[in-house]
Amino acid sequence: MTASDLVALLPWLVLAAGALVVMLAIAFRRDHRLAAGVAMATLGLALLALPVAATAAPRAVTPLFHVDGYALFYTALLVAATAAVALLSYGYLRGHPETQEEYYVLLLLAVLGSSLLAASSHLVSFFLALELLSVSLYTLIGYLRQRRLCLEAAIKYLVLSGVSTAFMLFGMALLYAGQGTLAFEELVGGTSIAQGTWTVPLLAGMALVAVALGFKLSLVPFHFWSPDVYEGAPAPVAALVATVSKGGVLALVLRLFSTLDGVLQSPLVPALGLVAAASMLAGSLLALRQENVKRVLAYSSIAHLGYLLVPLLAGGELATAAATFYLVAYVIAILAALGVVTVLSTPEGDAGTLEGYRGLFWRRPWLGGLLAASLFSLAGLPLTAGFLAKLYLVAAGVGAASPDGQSRGLWWLVGALVLSSAIALYYYLRIVVVMLQQPTEPEAVGAGRPLVPLGAGLVLALLALGLLWLGVYPSPLLRAIQGAIAGIL
Repeated sequence: MTASDLVALLPWLVLAAGALVVMLAIAFRRDHRLAAGVAMATLGLALLALPVAATAAPRAVTPLFHVDGYALFYTALLVAATAAVALLSYGYLRGHPETQEEYYVLLLLAVLGSSLLAASSHLVSFFLALELLSVSLYTLIGYLRQRRLCLEAAIKYLVLSGVSTAFMLFGMALLYAGQGTLAFEELVGGTSIAQGTWTVPLLAGMALVAVALGFKLSLVPFHFWSPDVYEGAPAPVAALVATVSKGGVLALVLRLFSTLDGVLQSPLVPALGLVAAASMLAGSLLALRQENVKRVLAYSSIAHLGYLLVPLLAGGELATAAATFYLVAYVIAILAALGVVTVLSTPEGDAGTLEGYRGLFWRRPWLGGLLAASLFSLAGLPLTAGFLAKLYLVAAGVGAASPDGQSRGLWWLVGALVLSSAIALYYYLRIVVVMLQQPTEPEAVGAGRPLVPLGAGLVLALLALGLLWLGVYPSPLLRAIQGAIAGIL
């Protein structure tokens, strides 16, 4: 490995080294503030290392990784989201009896695995990065071992994730048997994919890998774990699962679809379209009668991942840009929503029940306003990031082109997206209406509530700014996205 290779890998080396430093610090002295400080410093250094790595990009670092603008953009997004989760976690963990320091080691390992997915160019690196992410999530979900729901959620995720890993490995074996390679680009050149011939081992292998990815993205019918994990996991870990975990997997899927040009002519594409439509509609319909805010956000995330499949199936430069912009808007909105849940939670339990939010606008107007803004963005209302993001998705779906260059707009998927968004508006507004109602205890309005920790308050303020900024002035982000994806199209 050359010096240029090391420069290209610098952000990931910083994350790995930071995890080791936190572990060594724990061995010498247990200090929650020290562990959190080292973790935040590591994430900050990783962000600062991205421009340095860009000087050596684009570059293939061994056959396993391809460091380019696309990988660096997604790494920046995932590291920034993890920094937000870390700041939210610090105040959240202080009142819990469990040891807190190891939490930050797992946090750094999770973002390391997730961001490596964005740079993977080989099925082996894909598998290793995904397992690094998954193993970290098992422990983080069950980290508060005094809570029964935490342990239950961790066991469910462990068992189902193990099953999905078995599907993925068997699918990779079939792909290797049929194609003789595991590198993304070599799966195309001179193979049956390029020739339009779809053999049984190739189709079976792709289907099994798709099942594993469907589990990680909680797409229907592989979504059953999602609401239980969101409800049982600590609130900041639920935010990590919703953003960093799914963001890394989506980055890999977008690279796969951009690299394997022939995949959009696969017989599996109609099945993926059905999965997208089912995810959009089932996610929204199942959220209608939920009485727990975290479960509502879990079911809505199923619908949002279904939305993201629309540009994926559309293909083309606009599609990748639309999916990336939507993911950024979704990450900001879901972090803000679960950030409010985190701040309102206590050591006795997370602020999950819908009844607990009654009168929040009157008790904590700043938090109530931010939660409403994040829900409006998830619903796609104007003047928020989610509105322009959904317009971008619709444009990608309508403008989908067939291999001969003729328009083949995915109208039925766009229709499912619009219908799902209309249904979602009801359960988002339901939460807002509850927050506007008068609290059951008038004397408690605005009194007796703990102040928002400084770090968490800073994160929530930046997320609120991001929601509004992207809603009215998205041009800088769109230019950054166009530059990042240029290398993979």
